[in-house]
Amino acid sequence: MKLLQYFQYVYLVFALLFLFDAVNSWGKDGSSPYISLLFAALATFMFFFRKKYRKRFKDRGKL
Repeated sequence: MKLLQYFQYVYLVFALLFLFDAVNSWGKDGSSPYISLLFAALATFMFFFRKKYRKRFKDRGKL
């Protein structure tokens, strides 16, 4: 169960990798960085989504 707690940070790593890819392909001909930016935004969203629901699931038993 602790593994799932740390797995949410993998989304941040992927977001950074996709952002790095977008920056590298920004000025190149025939290369579109928009899909990498989309994936970076999606990975960031998933990080906060998983963090919120993990906290909600953890606090559910404290009522």
